[in-house]
Amino acid sequence: MKLRTILLLSFLGWKSLVVFGDNEIKSGEIWKDNTGVHINAHGGGVLFHNGRYYWFGEYKSEDTSAALRGVTCYVSDDLVNWTNQGIALAVTDEQGSDIERGCTIERPKVVYNSKTQKFVMWFHLELKGRGYAAARAAVAISDRVEGPYTYLRSGRVNAGQLPANMSREERERMDKLQPEAYKEWWTPTWTQAVKDGLFVKRDLEGGQMARDMTVFVDDDKHAYHIYSSEDNLTLHIAELTDDYTAHTGKYVRLMPAGHNEAPAIFKKDGTYWMITSGCTGWDPNEARMFSTKSIWGPWMQYANPCRGDNHRLTFGGQSTYILKVEGKPNAFIFMADIWRPKHPIDARYIWLPIDFEKDVPVITWREVWNPATYWK
Repeated sequence: MKLRTILLLSFLGWKSLVVFGDNEIKSGEIWKDNTGVHINAHGGGVLFHNGRYYWFGEYKSEDTSAALRGVTCYVSDDLVNWTNQGIALAVTDEQGSDIERGCTIERPKVVYNSKTQKFVMWFHLELKGRGYAAARAAVAISDRVEGPYTYLRSGRVNAGQLPANMSREERERMDKLQPEAYKEWWTPTWTQAVKDGLFVKRDLEGGQMARDMTVFVDDDKHAYHIYSSEDNLTLHIAELTDDYTAHTGKYVRLMPAGHNEAPAIFKKDGTYWMITSGCTGWDPNEARMFSTKSIWGPWMQYANPCRGDNHRLTFGGQSTYILKVEGKPNAFIFMADIWRPKHPIDARYIWLPIDFEKDVPVITWREVWNPATYWK
């Protein structure tokens, strides 16, 4: 956002040029970068590195959400004023490429691997012309935080692996399921079969579906890929390898048949908190929240954490990321997108501080707030 007020003061014969910057976040409004253009980083996430914040997101066009350019990067010192760094990961015109222009790239997240000194980007990928059938996770790496990133691969996740939190009895029950017996969806019998692992069994050989996603690096530097799977009906939490570029094969299911997507996660005082949304396409819905003392669960569900105007529809947005504010204890920002599918480039952002009531996260709507002064 640009500097907006310049006052020329005279005091005791001295003339001083005092510049007041616009240091406020105004959710739902046009958020301009250093060039005066609305920031184009949708479904994004933020990485703090060497004292600066880097915001990565989907570049959206005027009339399509398909990837015509790729993943953008912006940099900031104060979380309000952002400088456009250009395209961090570019699509290609090579026909048949996973990231061919016109594919779908969603919810890119970048993390830093201190062991390899590489920046690793994960995102949800759908192949050009195939709608949402591919349901792949994709990965790219770079030596520089702003890129360019080199695309590595994409695919379904954890082929041949069963969930670590599926008991022997549950596995035996899943083995007895016959997919062809559940041709009618959304019946109580079908829902119970999904809970029992109907789609886990269906996708076991080729790998589990991976759509809306985030990546979380824990205090011990272990990283986890969290994504909506099983036709968006069940969340999976999957461990990444030491270099963060592949999966180890260990994963758990969270809220089977609960219909959750858009996961955003943070950790405070040894407790993991996750905020998700329901599945209503581009339309907003009521946020859900879960917590656990172990990343592997079990997870407990809480009521909607949002408060204030339009809280039952997450203020008109959908969760994408929870940003930890460096240098301030217990300071976190809830990030969400207000989607505009008829004019994708005009999609807006919701950034709100997270408060705590009896150690439980609460997100209250604020028209305007200043991240530099909010946390004392």
